[in-house]
Amino acid sequence: MDLYPAIDLLNGQAVRLYQGDYARETVYNNDPVAQAKAFADAGARWIHVVDLDAARTGSPLNREVIAAICDAVNVPIQTGGGVRSEEAAAALFDAGVTRVVLGTAALEDPDLVRTLASRHPVAVGLDARGREVAVRGWEEGSGKDLLDVARGFADAGVEALIVTEIGRDGTLEGPDLDGLGEVLEATELPVIASGGVGSVADLVALEALRSGGRRLSGAIVGRALYEGAFTLQDALRASGPNS
Repeated sequence: MDLYPAIDLLNGQAVRLYQGDYARETVYNNDPVAQAKAFADAGARWIHVVDLDAARTGSPLNREVIAAICDAVNVPIQTGGGVRSEEAAAALFDAGVTRVVLGTAALEDPDLVRTLASRHPVAVGLDARGREVAVRGWEEGSGKDLLDVARGFADAGVEALIVTEIGRDGTLEGPDLDGLGEVLEATELPVIASGGVGSVADLVALEALRSGGRRLSGAIVGRALYEGAFTLQDALRASGPNS
């Protein structure tokens, strides 16, 4: 299971939100590039970057920061947040991003996902409250069911589905193992878990999760690393030999 330490960007700073609430923001590092270097130096094999400003408004306020991160580390960068057009995706790939994540656009324009995935490495971000997928920086419900949406991308050519339980994100209260198991059963696509990891035991549980004869391909970790619940090295060991 690959481990993805996360850098969430808001106003050029590395932050974490509590349950996706922009009013409940904690700033962890005002130098995201230095944070990316620290993750890379500690052995990260991927870094997950989210432009929270763009996720909410569609305006790529942190694109220069993302480009600087890509320039600063020799680690593949997976980036999402506000990618709602071919132009927005192209700008991120030009900046050095390895894989782009589409969330709102995946719900509102599935053909865009298929078009981009035919040319570039693309993942789909499915952020849900319960089983309802949310859009626009998690601020609006889509009325669409998580498992139905996951099934809909089976033949889209995407590299992975990134599944976040919003109610657990930033809480350190543990991942939604049952919900992730349902997604694993519903699709053959690789599934990356996000939200709720608060301990090494949570990572061990994610690595051990099996459903429908399948396992998770990755896990995203944010707040637990920033608050010192465990080190990145501990997390890499707990995530298994593929990390």
